[in-house]
Amino acid sequence: MPAGECCASRTPGGGRANCWRGWATPICRPEPKWEDSPAASKQIVSLARALSRNARLIIMDEPSAILDSAEVANLFRVIRELTAQNIAVVYISHRLEEIRQIGSRISVLKDGYSTASSLPAADARRADLVRLMTGRDVANVFPQRGADPSAAPVLLQVQGLGLAGSFADVSFTVHAGEILGLAGLVGSGRSEILETMYGARKATAGTVSVDGRELRPGSVRAAVTAGVGLSPEERKSQGLLLEEPVYLNATLSTFARFARRGLLNVRREKDAAREQMTALQVDPQDPDRPAHTLSGGNQQKVLLARWLIHGTRVLLLDEPTRGVDVGAKTEIYALIRGLAARGVAIVVVSSEIEEVIGLADRVLVLDAGRTLAVSDAAGLDEHAVLDLVLKGSAQ
Repeated sequence: MPAGECCASRTPGGGRANCWRGWATPICRPEPKWEDSPAASKQIVSLARALSRNARLIIMDEPSAILDSAEVANLFRVIRELTAQNIAVVYISHRLEEIRQIGSRISVLKDGYSTASSLPAADARRADLVRLMTGRDVANVFPQRGADPSAAPVLLQVQGLGLAGSFADVSFTVHAGEILGLAGLVGSGRSEILETMYGARKATAGTVSVDGRELRPGSVRAAVTAGVGLSPEERKSQGLLLEEPVYLNATLSTFARFARRGLLNVRREKDAAREQMTALQVDPQDPDRPAHTLSGGNQQKVLLARWLIHGTRVLLLDEPTRGVDVGAKTEIYALIRGLAARGVAIVVVSSEIEEVIGLADRVLVLDAGRTLAVSDAAGLDEHAVLDLVLKGSAQ
């Protein structure tokens, strides 16, 4: 076959592969499966599909929710090129700074009603937009940190954890009542670390221990039994049964508690779910309501309710406020801080560096599956974290 010719062949396992025959031996890479693609890649392909239709009006619903800052900048470049070609764009987002940056005019919705229409983006103040969205002033988004948790016992210990092709030699501890934030760009291995700790992926190196007891690698059952809970990056596809009622989603990990002689006591299930829905202010407080009818913030609260009912001691939160408005974010931050105050060890992943710094006690900075630094959150700002990531990328 001539040099530089592209071919298609079968891999030894029978899967399809893309091959490039260069000057010497062919380099073959298996075709990636769509379901295994990162969430950011799926978002980019979705945007490309919409752009390929030569549409005159494009509606983008939370297009930047899973993109890093460089990808958002590229998205904005595309939007400006589209509008320069007289293509209309409706950009829906909870990220107020993005709305003001990319929008020409801003319309604000609250509870299905318009509270403002066609505000000039250049004149819209963030405080005013928050008040129009929530009906109240939100002065302090992040709750104050509690007492220094370093004196509390270590509840979670990760030692030399690795997953071939994703991350390597990750080590940290989390004390009871402490929040550890994982910061890094898309592809840094943040979500994969949480999934490996939870047993959804089987570690190829290292250990995860809860309260001094090592967990069996690749076993979700072992993690949940030890008191580990995960709120995944994609709550709709990975965390919730959208067509099922809220009470079932809330008790999903605790069926045994409500069973007797192999039969579930639905009344007790609903009572437990209703109790947590009241405590977390889920709206509406109807345990029979299908999960897909709730807003993003209330769906996130249902996931928190699941682990509260279970009695989780270690909580892993992957993008806990994605697609959530600023009012609901404030409530979720307060709930997370409240759980830490009760002694729960929490690990938080977020694409919003400001969120990681504002919520966490300590921050672990990642790049390309490597640990760059661990620092007290109080001594960090967004620029310092980005500087660490960019320096790590250049090495």
